[in-house]
Amino acid sequence: MSFFSEFKEFAVKGNVMDLAIGVIIGAAFGKIVDSAVNDVFMPVIGKLVGGLDFSNHYIALAGQASNLPLAEAKKAGAVLAYGNFITTLVYFVILAFIIFLMVKQMNRLKREAPAPAPAPAPTPEDVLLLREIRDSLKR
Repeated sequence: MSFFSEFKEFAVKGNVMDLAIGVIIGAAFGKIVDSAVNDVFMPVIGKLVGGLDFSNHYIALAGQASNLPLAEAKKAGAVLAYGNFITTLVYFVILAFIIFLMVKQMNRLKREAPAPAPAPAPTPEDVLLLREIRDSLKR
């Protein structure tokens, strides 16, 4: 079997296609969660803790002025961007919670799926014959 035919056989298997679809949907879902964290949750959290914008919080490691925006401080040297870490941590917690809810819902749906009722066993021939004899004796 040639290399190309082996690759073709591998690429068209159902699991590979399912994985590709999952990666694409996961990337889109990641963008949605990223927007939710950066545009919805972090401003609310910042407001609750006194109007802080976590994205520009850092500790200068190369002697930069502490009032510079994060991007400029990074250009001037190394920084410990703990604000970005906090944002990423919140992003992870929200994403993990959403995935937990999705898995929980899928498990609930799997449990609720009714099992098909087993087909009744065919009546043995001797029982049918005995019923026939009984019915004829009654008549």
